[in-house]
Amino acid sequence: MALYNRVAVETASVVIRSYSTSFGLASRLLQPRTRLQIEAIYALVRLADEIVDGVAAEADLSPGDVGRILDALESETRQAMATGYSVNLVVHSFALTARTTGITEELTTPFFRSMRADLLRTEHTAESFNDYVYGSAEVIGLMCLLCFLQGTEVSEDRGKRLREGAQRLGAAFQKVNFLRDLADDFDTLGRSYFPGVSVGSFSEADKHRLLDDIDADLLVSGASIAELPPAARPAVALAQELFSELARRLRATPAQELRSSRVRVPNPVKLRIAAQTLYTHRLRRPALRGTKAGRQP
Repeated sequence: MALYNRVAVETASVVIRSYSTSFGLASRLLQPRTRLQIEAIYALVRLADEIVDGVAAEADLSPGDVGRILDALESETRQAMATGYSVNLVVHSFALTARTTGITEELTTPFFRSMRADLLRTEHTAESFNDYVYGSAEVIGLMCLLCFLQGTEVSEDRGKRLREGAQRLGAAFQKVNFLRDLADDFDTLGRSYFPGVSVGSFSEADKHRLLDDIDADLLVSGASIAELPPAARPAVALAQELFSELARRLRATPAQELRSSRVRVPNPVKLRIAAQTLYTHRLRRPALRGTKAGRQP
């Protein structure tokens, strides 16, 4: 069983390295055990994303078949969380993490509900959008938080602040991705996530309104980073900074361009941000309390 577990965990690691430079870069700042747990969560999320985002359809499966495959993945995940085993290596890796950190169906059920919404909805109301963001992103933040807090006791008030920070960071990530992928989601997948926003007439006012909402999420999530266990702060701070940089670039990009192009953060900029974050949260040593330097932020 130990060999199977190791292979499953390594499989999940390959997924994050292959699909996301941003999350892959941030996860490297975590301690090995926590990093592997975060990679397991990411791998399951990516597996479900690929089912609903067209890969299954590209294999000439009907919409009904795609839905049944997603249902089967949820069922397999639920069973693996209960038994500790799955023939699917990604699901098996996730189940190991879930059973160790306390992730339950309270978080996985909303996630799969949001994934299923991508098969049923092409536009959202304010209510369905909030539910979608909660299930597709906020619960992922809560899962990651359980990994960060493993073995750490926190007060009720601190736990509440950390949970809000995790949810708001997840929401910001998702909304940034929606805005960055505005054209591709509409043209390729036929989806328009933001309620009341028309992709065809997307305006500067629309863009700034959405980014103001994202900045509000990032403000709350950023304030909670200092309350995380020290080992988790650099990675979360880096993820926050990478998406904050992307949000700044989206704000500087004309709305008309967002209808036809995808904004990215170049890899050299990501590396610069990573170096700055690492220095701030891990390498810089605090000055002695009471000194002038010690009172600086």
